[in-house]
Amino acid sequence: MPRLQADADPARWVAVTDSFGPSGRRARKRAIRMLLTQANAALGQTERRGSGFAAWAMSQAAPLLMRKAAGRVLVWVWRADPELLVAMAQVQEATPQLRAARAMMPMEYDDTEEFRGTYLGIGEKLAMPLPADARTPPFATYTWDTGGSFVTLTAVCSDRERFGTVLGAVDDLARTLRLADDLTVGESARVLRIDP
Repeated sequence: MPRLQADADPARWVAVTDSFGPSGRRARKRAIRMLLTQANAALGQTERRGSGFAAWAMSQAAPLLMRKAAGRVLVWVWRADPELLVAMAQVQEATPQLRAARAMMPMEYDDTEEFRGTYLGIGEKLAMPLPADARTPPFATYTWDTGGSFVTLTAVCSDRERFGTVLGAVDDLARTLRLADDLTVGESARVLRIDP
């Protein structure tokens, strides 16, 4: 399975993936707390008791889970305000089941626009600054179909009024996504390797 790579601007983003040091721990915790709050709001519930501990526990486990994903998942939080914006990129094998699930998504997900990535070429972008359900946070999703896999980047914002101010930075991040794969000599008859 190919791995994801990206060039996130360190002045804007804090990488959650492989961030074992204390520098990213606080940002991870705040971002996870924001996501838990948004999930509770979507379910019509107020913040649950102990959710602060849950956010802390998940922030401790996140880097290990990301490392176990072996480059198939990358996550960033907004440096200036980690509780404002979380972005997650992932690569998934394009199975028939996944293609069928994508085809059966609600109609509002058909309102996509063409988006050009620097490395992945033409994909789709869906920006939902004002979802129909007021409990749903604004989000943007970028998708590329490479034939054998789907590459997606999803960014969730906690503030509808500020979503437009950070969307440009998410576009910039999406453009840097690329796939990397390790090939060994003789692995494929279609690969020709020439010595320098």
